[in-house]
Amino acid sequence: MGNFFETIFYQPILNLLVWIYNIIPGHDVGLAIIGLTIVVKLVLYPLSKKSLQGQRALQNLQPKLDEIKKKYANDKEAMSRAMMELYKQEKVNPLSSCLPLLIQLPFFWAIFKVFRDELSGKAITLLYPFIANPGIINTTAFGFIDFSKPNIVLAVLAGASQFVQAKMMPMKPASVTAPGAKDENIMAAMNKQMLYFMPALTVFICLSLPSGLAFYWFISTIMTIGQQWYMFRKQE
Repeated sequence: MGNFFETIFYQPILNLLVWIYNIIPGHDVGLAIIGLTIVVKLVLYPLSKKSLQGQRALQNLQPKLDEIKKKYANDKEAMSRAMMELYKQEKVNPLSSCLPLLIQLPFFWAIFKVFRDELSGKAITLLYPFIANPGIINTTAFGFIDFSKPNIVLAVLAGASQFVQAKMMPMKPASVTAPGAKDENIMAAMNKQMLYFMPALTVFICLSLPSGLAFYWFISTIMTIGQQWYMFRKQE
């Protein structure tokens, strides 16, 4: 399993990063990470697009789901049947926003391992024969940021961009007087907590990792924000 992951995910991403690093004037690792982010985003675009479409479809369906929850507040089995029938009628898969993200996880893990291993100053291995070996990657980006060490500014930027992305997908609050609204309000409170908790967790994680990964996280999230804005504006 380890060899499969290394061959299918880790090695291609490593070689792509080194190739971009080699061809960029000045061999700046910051520009190389931006280039890597763009290529990975393009490769994963069909999956991220499907995930965003699924999130938007579920969001548009929320008023009808609320009506079903109110109507069958005391009959969970009937509520489940009505919800599944609604999904079928509207041709919406409730898992459509989650599955594409799960499929992308091996890519994210591979990118994490590449940055953790290759931004540590160690000699580069596992390169394809046609990729020139630079020996080691100069981890100083833009002339002043050492991407091999944590950076609080990049960590905060990564968390802030994730907060902005989450705010673009607002959840419709439940009516406090509606039947079954107690469960809805609990979920709304949990969603609100996650809105702030996840960006804070991102900052905490990035403070313990090479800042090159925080930079990748920030650039990737900014591109996702642009993709969300474009798709939602187009749909409206």
